[in-house]
Amino acid sequence: MNVWLVTIGEPVPAQEGVRDRLHRTGYFAHFLADHGHEVTWWTSTFDHFRKRHLFMEDSMIRLRSNLRVRLLRGCGYRSNLSLARMRDHRQIAKKFASEATAAPRPDILVAALPTIELSLESVLFGKREGVPVVLDMRDMWPDIFMNSAPAPVRPLARLVLGPLFSHARAACAGATAITGITKAFVDWGLARGGRKRSKFDKAFPMAYTIVPPPSETLAKAEIYWDDMGITKEGGDFVACFFGNLGRQFDLGTVIDAARLLHREGRRFRFVLCGAGDMLDHFRKIAADVRTVLFPGWVGAAEIHVLMRRASVGLDPLPDRYDYLASINNKAIEYMSAGLPVLSSPNRGVLRDLLAEHRCGLSCHLGNARELAATLCTLNDDRNLLAELSQNAARLFEQMFQAENVYAAMMDYLGEVHRDYFALRLFANRGAT
Repeated sequence: MNVWLVTIGEPVPAQEGVRDRLHRTGYFAHFLADHGHEVTWWTSTFDHFRKRHLFMEDSMIRLRSNLRVRLLRGCGYRSNLSLARMRDHRQIAKKFASEATAAPRPDILVAALPTIELSLESVLFGKREGVPVVLDMRDMWPDIFMNSAPAPVRPLARLVLGPLFSHARAACAGATAITGITKAFVDWGLARGGRKRSKFDKAFPMAYTIVPPPSETLAKAEIYWDDMGITKEGGDFVACFFGNLGRQFDLGTVIDAARLLHREGRRFRFVLCGAGDMLDHFRKIAADVRTVLFPGWVGAAEIHVLMRRASVGLDPLPDRYDYLASINNKAIEYMSAGLPVLSSPNRGVLRDLLAEHRCGLSCHLGNARELAATLCTLNDDRNLLAELSQNAARLFEQMFQAENVYAAMMDYLGEVHRDYFALRLFANRGAT
């Protein structure tokens, strides 16, 4: 098949020397290409994580003979919550609508929501060109924007966001099928589009690959963490975190817990990797805590090595309905290395998964003392830590291994494509 994947905001393997780990679309693009499909990934020139452009104009790169990346340039933005970001998304969607019409028609298109604008343009393209469009629910836009606003101004926020609600409804209603990272996300997409569930509306979890980075990059990563003082023989209990250091993760509580443990003389290290709007703030409030390390943005090899030197992975999520409905990529990434997941809040889909399969623990949101006590429990009871670690590795293999998840997604796209064109052929015969 000729498959189009339409997703922005993920790391793109577009620059020499930059070895970011791929996310859902990046992995799936390579998997499809590995299995003989022709793949075009439509994305943006803008690096969402580093807040800079990869290219200064619209570009196309060919990663292999049957996998290319079309990068469209918008204005970019400095803050995730900004008018500039909304303008950037509109610009990218407008360019996609123009460029897509001139490109060879795909057999099927998979678009990630967000963004709303690209999702709607994908659906409109599919209807116009007779191409099945699968919408993959990744985040609950624009609901989260309105519900993040203070209660007194939510009616105004709803008015301002009215066009986005209308566009999201049209995109979800017009798609051939709805997928999502959990069943709750699929249900949200169906409700947003006012549609009944079909046999093709189904969930595919986030996934992570078992293939390690190249050996030469792993060797450099080993030296990198040695130089940082995060060693295999150090004797410290290491808690790690990878991600965008923004407002969505409760790292303030993690820092407070680190401070409590440091004052008690406990041997814990907290390695908080990533960049984002709140990095300077977190560094400032952690200035008096020597056990907290901010390495900045690190690549796939550094992540691979650190997870195998750490004892637990931190996943401090907000107590918000979209996060409560999600099993995020971070938790699955930790489990791929046999790391128990230490999450907050103490409710939601992720908490239930960790409890059911005994592969992690959860704390109440904002409770630094409970978090510190839980870390001490894991440090002091190494049998419990080993049990959680073994269970995490087992659950990853059963549910979240990329090679299995993406094989199922690939087969699914084939089924959607065959059913779509069979129905069109039936309808055309009936019309004649």
